[in-house]
Amino acid sequence: MSATAGNATLPGDPPGGRRAVAVWSIGVAVYFVAVIFRTSLGVAGLDAVDRFHVGASALSTFSILQLLVYAGMQIPVGLLVDRLGTKKVLSIGAVLFTAGQLGFAFSPSYGTALASRALLGCGDALTFISVLRLGSRWFPVRRGPMVAQLAGLVGMAGNLVSTLVLARLLHGIGWTPAFAGSALAGVLVLVLTLLFLKDHPEGYEPEPSPHQGAAYVRRQIAASWREPGTRLGLWVHFTTQFPAMVFLLLWGLPFLVQAQGLSRGTAGELLTLVVLSNMVVGLVYGQVVARHHAARLPLALGTVGATALVWAVTLLYPGAHAPMWLLVVLCTVLGACGPASMIGFDFARPANPAERQGTASGITNMGGFIASMTTLFAIGLLLDVTGDDYTVAFSAVFVLQALGVSQILRLRGRAARRERERVVSSRVETVHVPAA
Repeated sequence: MSATAGNATLPGDPPGGRRAVAVWSIGVAVYFVAVIFRTSLGVAGLDAVDRFHVGASALSTFSILQLLVYAGMQIPVGLLVDRLGTKKVLSIGAVLFTAGQLGFAFSPSYGTALASRALLGCGDALTFISVLRLGSRWFPVRRGPMVAQLAGLVGMAGNLVSTLVLARLLHGIGWTPAFAGSALAGVLVLVLTLLFLKDHPEGYEPEPSPHQGAAYVRRQIAASWREPGTRLGLWVHFTTQFPAMVFLLLWGLPFLVQAQGLSRGTAGELLTLVVLSNMVVGLVYGQVVARHHAARLPLALGTVGATALVWAVTLLYPGAHAPMWLLVVLCTVLGACGPASMIGFDFARPANPAERQGTASGITNMGGFIASMTTLFAIGLLLDVTGDDYTVAFSAVFVLQALGVSQILRLRGRAARRERERVVSSRVETVHVPAA
């Protein structure tokens, strides 16, 4: 698709402007707090082991449960956003993840802590799709890629807050005050959402659509899935996101410390580099895709190829440990995975009308989290079977990348043709709209 087509003004395109930025910023603030809460366990792992008297396998269940809840809720969340609107869904999400964070602060046992993280995961799952929907309602279509990348950028900033701020609070004032105090941020964004957030600008109300229970749900899901762009978006998200997610969420620190012989402090700095790289690359990818839609697939596939190449070089390095410069390159390249996964939404968005945006985004967003859960399990299993051979265990990354790339190549032609047809159809509708 050409840049001209990507910048086409479609019928009913919202104007954007300062008010759009203000309203959208409230939604992004909810997502920002959700990410802080989501990643807070990453800085509290050792404290959780002591507090709940559990081992490493029980600790990893926290992360896997959160991903399972998050991925499993994406299609229901998309349907909820399409039916209830952004404000209601974000408000529910803020209530749930704040309650989960508070519950985690006061949990006396492993079981209650696990239940609290599941509740937090439910609330977290409601946020990102809602923010994408909010952006599509308030900003012109041509701004969509940049708005989505900025939302992802803010999410990574939440990850940094967990790493740099919450970790210090945890070690300074203790478990309960740190987690309970952070929950106040959830209360703040809930109040802002209830008072100031609006689903859409005045005069840009979406067309009412009939809601008929299970039949409506089936139609929404089936119609979104029939679009090649939705399926292509899912596979782009599947193939690009999971290497960095798995590395940051669970296996990066053990790999750097146990397999590469680094100290925990140095390993933590490399994990922070992944986050910083993500933020920088996100800005670049957003600008490029917003101006040149034809760059979407090359960027996504290029990121997959670069990730696979650097992983292979790192794992097969002939020495006992990979040199520091190579680990820095690895973490820098992994930082591009998150922004590349956002390109999946840039395939699903133009493939679906406004009333199906939430459902289509939910389907797309499942991809990376399904891949992440699969890889988390596979790496853990292979480490147990091989006696902590990280070279064999991390080879699971290449298997899932190969699967994803094969599906992307299979769907790209159909998705491109369908997208061109929709652009032409939209232009024809614009020409034939009678003057008021």
